[in-house]
Amino acid sequence: MSLAALEPRAFDQERAESFMTRIGQILDAGAVANMLSIGHQTGLLDVIAELPRTTSDDIAEKAGLSERYVREWLAVMVTGRIVHYDPAGRTYHLPDEHAACLTHAGALGNMAVYAQHLALMGKVEDQVLACFRTGSGLSYGDYPCFHEVMAEDSSQTVTAKLFETILPLAEGLIERLEAGIDVMDAGCARGHALIAMAERFPQSRFVGYDLCADAIDFANAAATAAGLRNIRFEARDLTGYDENERFDFVTSFDAVHDQKDPQALIEGLYGSLKPGGIYLMQDIGGSAKLENNVDFPMASLLYAVSCVHCTPVSLGQGGTGLGTMWGWETAEAMLRSAGFASVERHVLPHDPMNVWFVATRAARLSGVSANETIRV
Repeated sequence: MSLAALEPRAFDQERAESFMTRIGQILDAGAVANMLSIGHQTGLLDVIAELPRTTSDDIAEKAGLSERYVREWLAVMVTGRIVHYDPAGRTYHLPDEHAACLTHAGALGNMAVYAQHLALMGKVEDQVLACFRTGSGLSYGDYPCFHEVMAEDSSQTVTAKLFETILPLAEGLIERLEAGIDVMDAGCARGHALIAMAERFPQSRFVGYDLCADAIDFANAAATAAGLRNIRFEARDLTGYDENERFDFVTSFDAVHDQKDPQALIEGLYGSLKPGGIYLMQDIGGSAKLENNVDFPMASLLYAVSCVHCTPVSLGQGGTGLGTMWGWETAEAMLRSAGFASVERHVLPHDPMNVWFVATRAARLSGVSANETIRV
């Protein structure tokens, strides 16, 4: 190494100012994201998408909100390049191309759903700061409205594509569901996906488990309202889960990585499958290696959610705190270690942030005892 390489590098004023500009842009974008969350929760984004070029008075009236606050919110949307503004008529317009990813009816999915995570982070900031200092964790109950946000996410990434794209990943599964099988969803949250399956496949029997009692109460109420008799939900901690050869099909949607012991849970789910049973697992599709995630979709948001929610929730249970970005490599290795005969990995066009695994337990061959399973 030359002596020149050891000399301090001269301060680059232009580089410093360029970076400062980027930080300003990040702060500005964060403010827009927070206002997108408000626009989603108040329904303003849907309202303005349905109206032609119109005034803040009309928007506020249709939304049932205060015009003064709506006008200030619109100013953020205009300066954030979300909404177009005509100063001559003082009218506002959300282009169809923007509405496509910001409204409930959007053809590209509703990205405003994810903006709610920023507001949630702010609500638990004091608790998370304490975790930084002590190394302790938090519980699911420390997060207000978390299941509500996740249910919205799941409705568009899971439920909306369940029958068209997701269930067909496992060959012959739909036919088995139509004939009638036993199904369990581990970490079912509010149960949207399981309820959709129970409605579609009345011959099959469904059960959903989740740690959070409030989510289970919501799921049970929704199932009752739908008049379903082939489904039930139960508040249950899946730590140490052990139900031997009970189910033909098991699912988990974005639920494994923040468990106390993901490997033990996967092994428990493997054991709960009958021979020939299928485990469908959706989880975050980032890599276990940070360097591979620099260009991964919304990687910074996912790491932030991990820091604020998934890691402290795992640590709060006495777990290892693998975090949101535990990596598809880690997940696949755990599935193979659990004993699944085959493990298939899929990335779906509508859901680039997640990875989908179809893992199959080996079928029992004729002549093999009830306690033996042939693995290939």
